[in-house]
Amino acid sequence: MGDMNIMLFHSTYGLRPAVHAAADRLRAAGHRVEVPDLFEGRTFATVEEGIAHQEEIGRDELLKRAVLAAAPHSDQGLVYAGFSFGGSVAQHLALADDKARGLLLLHGTADLAEDASADELPVQLHIADPDPFEPHDWLTAWYLRMRRAGADVEVHTYPGAGHLFTDPDLDDYDAESAEEAWKVSLGFLDTL
Repeated sequence: MGDMNIMLFHSTYGLRPAVHAAADRLRAAGHRVEVPDLFEGRTFATVEEGIAHQEEIGRDELLKRAVLAAAPHSDQGLVYAGFSFGGSVAQHLALADDKARGLLLLHGTADLAEDASADELPVQLHIADPDPFEPHDWLTAWYLRMRRAGADVEVHTYPGAGHLFTDPDLDDYDAESAEEAWKVSLGFLDTL
């Protein structure tokens, strides 16, 4: 039974019911979970609307909001987690936090600086295969850069699943892949 402090970031759709359901699933496994709302209450029906909103706010402001949400909890050693866009946010924060306990990425990654350091940080990625937002060549390069930065990376692929396959409210949803991803994710958290 885990007792991790998890900072879980929503996707480009905003803080929708699926994110709260995911947080409840993690809490049921014994973890403490914070679910910051980087969009301040706005949710979106399409990826395009969400991306337009992200661009309106700006990447720096979104990262600032994420850092401010995590700051009160970071001295406890956080596991950063996120869905798609939220995964890229989680990755940025985890690599900047030398007390980070782990990084759980669902459907999303982010670029990392040449000099990034992730000293033995446990990282687990769950990704559709193929994923239109995370092409194979990108994922290969991402994996190699994360390894070079010192992270301990595991990648789990889900052939035929849609991009955000863990979200029951979207067309991408794939019940079998979602259950497998959660089972593996909870096992990962138990090892931290």
